[in-house]
Amino acid sequence: MEIGEKLPEYLGKDQDGNEIKLSDFAGKKLVLYVYPKDMTPGCTNEACNLRDNYERFLAKGYAVVGVSIQSAESHKKFIAKYNLPFPLIADTDKTLVTELGAYGEKKMYGKTTIGTIRTTFVADENGIITEVFRARQVKVKEHASQIIGKE
Repeated sequence: MEIGEKLPEYLGKDQDGNEIKLSDFAGKKLVLYVYPKDMTPGCTNEACNLRDNYERFLAKGYAVVGVSIQSAESHKKFIAKYNLPFPLIADTDKTLVTELGAYGEKKMYGKTTIGTIRTTFVADENGIITEVFRARQVKVKEHASQIIGKE
């Protein structure tokens, strides 16, 4: 998906089995961040950076939702271990990540693999994508500042 397109209405189920829909965030800006795997160093740094800046996101009218292909159980452990205040969608069948264009061929350490491509979509109050951060653009330790600025 690209800037100017609308995010899908049905996003998936979170770690507690709750359905997450785009319309749940009507009137809010949405940070939908797709990450490869719970508990890995880069993904943990990214999640903790978003967690540490969560109040800033809320103050600016944003909601934050993470997405990966791990199970709800894996997400529950990740949330508990790092005290994450936002939901994580368990996209185990890869429906959402595929629709978003965040699943496919990627290169890691010179090797081509198939998997989740770290991508962040920022959408306006109507669910229209206003910004996309692709894999190499995402700075996991300062991602919040990339999204909402350094103020």
